Parts: sequence; structure tokens; C-alpha cells
Amino acid sequence: MDDTYQIYVNRVARLTLPATYQTQLPHIQASPKFQEGNPIAFPGYSIITPPSSEDPDNEKLYQDLIKAQAKLIEAFGEFLIPLPPESFHLTVADLIWDSQYKAAIAENPEFEQQLKDCVRETFATYQPTGLEDGTIQWQVLGFGIFPRAIAVVLVPQQEADYLPILELRRSLYQNPVLIGLGIEQQYNFTAHITLGYFGEIPADLDREGCTQTLGKLNDHWLEVDPEFLQIPKIELRQFTDMTHFYRQEDYPVLDFSSGKK
Repeated sequence: MDDTYQIYVNRVARLTLPATYQTQLPHIQASPKFQEGNPIAFPGYSIITPPSSEDPDNEKLYQDLIKAQAKLIEAFGEFLIPLPPESFHLTVADLIWDSQYKAAIAENPEFEQQLKDCVRETFATYQPTGLEDGTIQWQVLGFGIFPRAIAVVLVPQQEADYLPILELRRSLYQNPVLIGLGIEQQYNFTAHITLGYFGEIPADLDREGCTQTLGKLNDHWLEVDPEFLQIPKIELRQFTDMTHFYRQEDYPVLDFSSGKK
């Protein structure tokens, strides 16, 4: 389901264009993951980069994203629900969430242990292509509008940075044990770091003005040196809602820089 490298880069680059904003803004919706600006219970598991509060390798990038988020809040006002900066992260693979997760743990008391064991085995047997120095870098291109959120979107610095992520996702989603646990790929991969979700959309929303504002804000990424998210490791994380992603000591980690699983 995921794209080849060049198709991915071309597709994601288009997400930052004003013409794309004009197409997407009429279709944005309030996120059901929030009520009156507050997160509601939305439990599950994902494989993500460490949240910004636990990621010293990307401290400067996340400080810049906090500034970018502040500009979005100023521009869009109350209908944008900002995420706490300490929760910023990149999701590498969605696994299970909400009603499907609740049903899985109700039907199978061993579900969570089986999930952890399977992810750990996948990490242990994973052999990335072209990853010689243990460094994966993805560049921030600009803002992307999603149906219920605004994020910055990212592209790999080069194909060698894309293949390890692509291959890992295939290893996970094609794993028969994970499939047996009810986990399947539901989305084409678009690397992004969510900055905020949409609340109640104003009936008189100035979509043309929003497009122009986003275009101006995007100029920042053209005026500065390219900014990269360093991905030395990824982790299985549990979440209770869209603001809180945590892990226990026995949750598997894939360390690209040292080969430790």
C-alpha cells in the first residue's frame, strides 16, 4: 500500500501547496478525539519516535515546531486545538486504537502481551536496507492540512532514509501473528508531526484567508536551512488519548544507531 520513494516525495510535496489547501479546507471537520477543547479517552498502541520531551536528539527542531504552532494558534484562533508540545512525535506505524482495541482486550486477556511479543520479534529480525551509519533523517517541508488536524509533513532526506521505514512497516503489517491479532494497515504512510486538531469549525470560516495565511507561514521553511527529524530509534508506545503516549520498561525498542532491540 505504501508508495515508492519518488511517488511519496512528490505526493507529500503537493500537500504544502496553496492549491492543495484550497481543495482540503472545505472538507475539514471537528476531531471526535476532543470535546470542548479537551482530549477524550482514545486508547491504543502505535510505533512512534520518542515524544519531544524524551527526544534530546531533536530538541532544536521541536523548539522550532513550538514556534510554528504558536503562529498557527494566532492565525486560526479557537477552532484549532493545540497539542501539548511535549507530546509531539512522528508515528511510524499505527497498530490498534479505540473500539477495536477495547474489543481486543475484552476478548483476549493475553492480547497486550502477545502484541508486545510480536513487535519485539519483528524488531529483532528486522534487517534494514541501505542503513550504513544508523542515521535516518526526514526533512520538514511545511504545513499539511488533514481532515481533522494540521501538521508539518516530512520527506526522507534521500531514498536510503525512506527504505528502512518502508521495510519496517511491511514487516509489521505483513506479520501473520499481528494480522491474527486484528492489526492491519489502514492508511498510506504520510510522515507528519501533528501540531493541533480542529475543534468546532466556524460557519463563516474564511478559507481563502486561511490558505493565504498557511502559504505565508510556509515561507519560513523556505527561508531557513532545511530542518531534519533525526530518527535514531522508534518505540512501541501505548496511548490513553492524543496527548499522552507512554511506555513501560518491557516495551520493545528498535535502535537504528546501535542495532539494539
